[in-house]
Amino acid sequence: METIAPYVPGLLLVYSAFLLAVMSPGPGVLALMGTSMHSGRKAGVCFAVGIVLGSITWGTLTVAGLSVVMAKFGYLLFLIKIFGGCYLLWMACKAFRSATTRQELAARVAPASLKPRQLILRGYLVMLTNPKAIFSWIAIVSLGIQNNAPWWLGVVLVSGTTTLSFLVNMSYALLFSTSVMLRAYARARRSIQAVLGTFFAFAGVKMITSA
Repeated sequence: METIAPYVPGLLLVYSAFLLAVMSPGPGVLALMGTSMHSGRKAGVCFAVGIVLGSITWGTLTVAGLSVVMAKFGYLLFLIKIFGGCYLLWMACKAFRSATTRQELAARVAPASLKPRQLILRGYLVMLTNPKAIFSWIAIVSLGIQNNAPWWLGVVLVSGTTTLSFLVNMSYALLFSTSVMLRAYARARRSIQAVLGTFFAFAGVKMITSA
């Protein structure tokens, strides 16, 4: 196995982009927040497990798919980078727009009456049916996976992002089951969205220029 050192900068960028993407309010995050707030901590944790499993599914499929595509059609990496960069810029625009509005937190809520496996399945389906998930994964993976990259780099990438997904989603499930955290988020939402927009814009420009 060759050294991982040459790939560390790309992996750090991937992990940073993924961390901000998984933290940003999308369908999965909002549903998790709503479930935790209205159905309790146990329901939120089960829902979070489903989201993490969905993230693993998309990550594995994306890494495997991009590896196969780049092995046969290396020139497609150029198109993937352009597409991914444009998507990140679109996410930056959404974040900046959210930072300038008084948008209220709204979410689909999973009832507490559901059994744990039903809550896990619901969280899993929310991720699988979320267009943001697959587009985010394509953009994020193309930041760190280059043509002729070793197979184990994909394993490292998915393992690291899975850990981050677990930590972030479990934190949301635990924290947003308290009224204190909800009030804190409401006060800081605009600043959070502005930071997210700045990073997404930086990552998008970097991806497009590297193509």
